[in-house]
Amino acid sequence: MEEHYSEMEVASYSMAGWFDVFLQGSLNNFMGMSKNSRTEKARRSQKLIVGPWIHGLGGNFLIGAPRGALSKTGDIDFGPTALIDLRVEELRWFDYWLKSTANGILNEPRVKVFVMGENRWREADEWPIPGTSYVPYYLHSGGQANSILGNGILNAAQPGREAPDQYTYDPRHPVMTIGGSTCCSEETLPVSMGPRDQRPNEYRPDVLVYTTPPLDQDIEVTGPVKLALHASSSARDTDFAAKLVDVFPDGYAMNVAQGIIRARYRDSWESPALMEPGAIYKFEIDLWSTSNCFLKGHRIRVELTSSNFPQFDRNPNTGNPFGLDAALQSARQTVYHDREHPSHILLPVVT
Repeated sequence: MEEHYSEMEVASYSMAGWFDVFLQGSLNNFMGMSKNSRTEKARRSQKLIVGPWIHGLGGNFLIGAPRGALSKTGDIDFGPTALIDLRVEELRWFDYWLKSTANGILNEPRVKVFVMGENRWREADEWPIPGTSYVPYYLHSGGQANSILGNGILNAAQPGREAPDQYTYDPRHPVMTIGGSTCCSEETLPVSMGPRDQRPNEYRPDVLVYTTPPLDQDIEVTGPVKLALHASSSARDTDFAAKLVDVFPDGYAMNVAQGIIRARYRDSWESPALMEPGAIYKFEIDLWSTSNCFLKGHRIRVELTSSNFPQFDRNPNTGNPFGLDAALQSARQTVYHDREHPSHILLPVVT
C-alpha cells in the first residue's frame, strides 16, 4: 500500500494494538494516507485508534468476547478505561459514510491512543503527537552489562571513555520469545503474546541489560522508538535485537516495544551487504511505536541481544544465502558506547 497512497482517496479508520503484529503498518497507513492520498478530503478522512491489545484488539472469538471487551492483555490488566466497543465505532464510521448520518465522527480528534501505565486514552489530530520531544538515553557500563546482574546503566548523560560490552550469540541456543507483537492468539500459536515478564531472559549472559535508576517523576513515552547501536561481530552476518522494558518497583519487567535488524540489511533491503568481521558499524533498530507512561519509582530498561526466537528466525551467522545450508556458528558480539560511538535509545517524550 505504501507505494500507492497518492493513487487512493478512500476514507479509512485504522485500528491496532500496541502488541499487534500489524501495529506499525496501521500507523504507517494512517500517516501515509493523511499526508499523501489523492484528495484533501481523503487526507482529512483518516482516523486511528490504538489500544493495549494484541491482534485480537481486546477480544477473543474463541470465548465469545467481542473486540474491545477484554481489559487484560498478557500479564497486565489495564483496567476498565481500556474497554471500548469497537463494533459501535465501526457502525458509527459506516453510518457516516454509507448512510450520511450526521453523527459528528469526523469532528472528533482523528487519533486516539491508550497510554499504558497511566491507563488512559490520549487524543490528538496527528501521529506522532504534536509537540513530542525525542530524548536520547545512552547506554553505559563498566564493560559487563551481561544479564540483570551486570553493571549496565541507562541515562541521559553522553558517554565518555567506556569499555564495550561483549557476549556470544549461539544460534543453537537462541533467546526465546517472551511476549511481544506476535500474531494472532495464544490459542492458535504456541508463543506467549503481549506484555510479559522479561526476567527469565534477563538472567542470560547473552542478554545485555541497561537500566535507569528509579524515576523521580512520571515519563510518558508516546510515539516511534528507535535505537542507534554501534557494534561489531566476529561473523559476516548476524542479528541485533532490542527491547524497551518498563521495570516495576517489585522487579517485574514488562516489555513495551521491540525491534530487530539483520546486519546484511543495515543499509537497505535492496542491496544487502555482509560485514567485515571486527569492523564497527552503526545500526538503527526500529522498535516501532508505543504509548507507555513509566511511572515514578519505575525504571526504564533496554535489553540487547541477537535473537528473539521463534518470533524471528535465527541468524546462523554464516553469511551464506538463507535456507541453502545447515551450518550454524557462534558469533562474538561487541557493543560500543563511548564518546565516538554513543549508542542510545531515542524516546518520544510527551508532556
